[in-house]
Amino acid sequence: MKVFGSSVFVAAALLASAAFASSQAVNDAQIASIVVTANQVDIDAGKLASAKAQSAEVKAFGRQMVTDHSGVNTQATELVTKLKVTPEDNPTSQNLKAGGDENLSKLRSLKGAAFDRAYIDHEVAYHQAVLDAVDKTLIPNAKNEELKALLVKVRPAFVAHLEHAKQIQASLGK
Repeated sequence: MKVFGSSVFVAAALLASAAFASSQAVNDAQIASIVVTANQVDIDAGKLASAKAQSAEVKAFGRQMVTDHSGVNTQATELVTKLKVTPEDNPTSQNLKAGGDENLSKLRSLKGAAFDRAYIDHEVAYHQAVLDAVDKTLIPNAKNEELKALLVKVRPAFVAHLEHAKQIQASLGK
């Protein structure tokens, strides 16, 4: 239970970040930073899972997170370069990074089935928090139509990740 509790804590911190962002008017440069940071957090966790997970299904999910979120970051980087927008660090991106670092620290201390459950529990909570931020903060605040279109385009992948993580979570049990 302690492991699940820490995942809930990290997810709560991410949701607080999203709530903070929605209470602030974020600009396109800040949105770009949030997108890149959120993806990098999941890439880092996915790399750890692909190396450390016990379950082949969890390892494969970790590899998929690295591949898919690296692809989104490539698209985001290409777009902000084209638009001449420099991602602007902000409280939400800083909180995402800190939460990701905390999650990695906790995951590194776990092994076997405990690692697998903690990683997947976090992925479920994380993808839900990211979807909430995309829907309630990032898309509504994006001023540039191409940036908004990218967010809309990648949203279904985040939904698929959430559903896949939930399926794995159910198969792992508690």
